[in-house]
Amino acid sequence: MVVLHTAIAIVLVIGLIIRFRVDPVISLILGSLYLGLAGGAGFSGTLGAITSGFGEIMAKVGLLIGFGVVIGSLLHATGAFKRMVTALVSAVGPRRLPYAMAGAMSTIFPSIYVDVQVVLASPVARSAAPHLGRDGLPLLAGAIGTGIFSGYVFVVPGLAVILIAGQVDVGLGAWLLPGLVIGLATALVTTFLFHMLLRTGYWKRESDEEPDEAMIEMEAHDAAIDPEHDARVPSLGQSVAPILVPLLMIAFGAFADLAGITNDFIDFIGNANLALFVGLLWAYLLARRSIGVEGTNEALSEGFRTSGEILLITGVGGSLGEVIGAVGMDEALGQLFSADAGGPVLLSILLAWFIAAVLHLAIGSVSVAALTAAGIVGPLVPQLAISPVVIGLAIASGALFAVQVNSNFFWMFKGLLGLSTTGALKTLTVVTGIASVVSLPMVILASLVL
Repeated sequence: MVVLHTAIAIVLVIGLIIRFRVDPVISLILGSLYLGLAGGAGFSGTLGAITSGFGEIMAKVGLLIGFGVVIGSLLHATGAFKRMVTALVSAVGPRRLPYAMAGAMSTIFPSIYVDVQVVLASPVARSAAPHLGRDGLPLLAGAIGTGIFSGYVFVVPGLAVILIAGQVDVGLGAWLLPGLVIGLATALVTTFLFHMLLRTGYWKRESDEEPDEAMIEMEAHDAAIDPEHDARVPSLGQSVAPILVPLLMIAFGAFADLAGITNDFIDFIGNANLALFVGLLWAYLLARRSIGVEGTNEALSEGFRTSGEILLITGVGGSLGEVIGAVGMDEALGQLFSADAGGPVLLSILLAWFIAAVLHLAIGSVSVAALTAAGIVGPLVPQLAISPVVIGLAIASGALFAVQVNSNFFWMFKGLLGLSTTGALKTLTVVTGIASVVSLPMVILASLVL
């Protein structure tokens, strides 16, 4: 019954938002209340899960969102984003830009937390979208979404990779090459397929895009800036620094941890909250020098205004995830599955993929679904006539399937890219669903050589 109630809660949230146009915050709370009460968490347990879920998500990503949005606001105001986008488009060309972003997100930055990636990439995508025509925003949103999660589940040192490898007892060295190949190929192929889908008239700007007023004002200001002839616009190196420095700080901490080198100083330098604060401070000083105190304060106000709604929706999305955990969804699904140790390789791969995909649809967290699926399948791996790396890759492929409304990342993605709930479903949910299906045959092919 827990599985059924979870499915009803997710359908309820989507139906209220899309069919009846109920605000996402209200819809998510109603879905959380239904699931908690119907799923047996009780009155106090349901309210406790809603409250603690909100608080836990805010503790994890609240500062990241706030700092990241304000960095974006400051860089828009100074014309730094215009400078970066102009350089990026000149370097790779508008047609290659989505593939460049998907490839970079999946291979260069997989060590970065997905929340940090979307916070820093979203304003670049919105700024670059006009260069790609009418469907520029959904195409770049899809490229970012598939790139981030392909790297997260396949490419060392993505968090999901670390979790899966530990559970199925696979060394990261053995995972490194096949994961890199599958992760990059998945991101690029998915971006291409999504591009083809957009050519059918799939995207409806009127209903699928929903930028707030502050976002529109920032972009109007940004569009009026000529970075080539305005002396106040920071240089390319100065423009990139508030984004690049935080990424390098976080990557330093991640790779040091992989190498087994850890101490308080490394943990301090590699902390994502500190890294983004350093980026914020850099952007603030850049803005003070470029547009003065008054212009900087206006940019700060717009950034704070934009981040408020994103923070609230993200937090309530975390509440629904916590309620799903409180009703024992992962345990209920774990009891539904058993594996035939003597089954063929293909059946084992499909089983691992299916377990992870269903867990992700139900729980709403890629990393939790990956960890739980690996925990279910992991003990059986020694009995299977298949490489543990392949089983791990199959779990990663399944855990990627269809990021949707029970994920706090979904709501961050929606708000930061200025999409409606329908627009976020038509980009993030669709591309991660495509990526999961696209990567599965690659995993099956990998089983022939691993």
